[in-house]
Amino acid sequence: MTTELPVLAPPRVAHRGRGTAFVLLAALFFSTSGTLGKSAMSAGISPEQVAAARISLAGLVLFAGVALVAPRKLRVRRTQLPVLAGYGLLGVAGVQLLYFVAAGRIPVGIAILLEFVSPVLIALWVRFVRRHRLPRSVWGGIGLAMVGLALVAQVWQGVTLDGLGLLAGFGAALCSAAYFLLGERAVADIDPLGLVTWGMVIGAVAIGFVAPPWTWPAGLLGTRVAFGAGHPPVWLLLTLLVLVATVLAYACGISALRHLPASVASVLGLVEPVIVTVTAWVLLGEELTWLQLLGSAILLAGAYIVQRKSEILVA
Repeated sequence: MTTELPVLAPPRVAHRGRGTAFVLLAALFFSTSGTLGKSAMSAGISPEQVAAARISLAGLVLFAGVALVAPRKLRVRRTQLPVLAGYGLLGVAGVQLLYFVAAGRIPVGIAILLEFVSPVLIALWVRFVRRHRLPRSVWGGIGLAMVGLALVAQVWQGVTLDGLGLLAGFGAALCSAAYFLLGERAVADIDPLGLVTWGMVIGAVAIGFVAPPWTWPAGLLGTRVAFGAGHPPVWLLLTLLVLVATVLAYACGISALRHLPASVASVLGLVEPVIVTVTAWVLLGEELTWLQLLGSAILLAGAYIVQRKSEILVA
C-alpha cells in the first residue's frame, strides 16, 4: 500500500516585464474612458449616469461570461469577502464617483492631479505601515512623475478652490490607492478575473444608489455624436467604454499586481493622463501645448526610474 503525497501548486513567479506590459495596457485602455465618456455625455447623459452604466454593464458582462466559461473563478472564501467588498466599493465605485464629483466642482486638471497623488500615498503606506524602506531613486522618480503630471494637467489654468471638490479629489486619490493596495493583497489567493468580476458587481450595486438604471436616458442611445473624424451612435461609444475602458482595463490592471508591487504599478499607471491628453488632441481636437509635451517627458522619465528599481521591490 502506498501513500500518495498531495500535489502542491507551484509558487507564483513574478515577471517584471509581464507586469509592466499589463500596467501599460491597463493605462492605454483606461485612457480611452475620457474621450468615450465625454463624447457620450455630449448627447445629454450626466457624468453619474455614464459612470453607473459603465460599471453596471461591465459587471453584468463579466459575471455572465465568467459564470458560463469559468465558474470556478467566482468561488471565494468567506474570509476573502472583506477584501472583495473594499475593492469593489473603493477601487471601483469610489474612484469613479469621487473623481466625477471633483471634476464637476474644480478644474479637471486639478481633479486629475489629486486623483493621481495615489502613488505618493502608496509609497507612504509601504514606508510607514509596512515599514519597508524604499530606495531614494524611487522617491525621486515619484517626485519627477508628479511634476510631469502637474504640467500635463495644466493645474494653473482656471484655478478655483472648492472645499467639497478638493475633498472629493483627495477621496479619489485614497480610493485609487486602495485599488492598488487591496488588489495587490487580493490577487495573492484570488483569481484576477474573479476579483475584477466581484469587484465590478459590488461597485455596480453601490453606484446604483447614485444613478439607478431606470433613470438612464435610453432614448439617447441612438444619438450620433462627434468622435474623431466620425459621428458614431452613443450606444457604440458606451459599448467600447464598457468592454475596452472597463473590462479589459481592470483585468489588465489587476493582473499586473501579480507581478509588480502596488508602489511600482501605481507610478507606471501615471502614463494614463499622458495618453488621455494625446488621444483628446487626436480625437477631440483639444490643444496640446509644449508644456504638456515637456510634462509628458518628465512624467515618463520618473515612471521609468521607478520601473528600473522594481526588481528591488518585487519580493
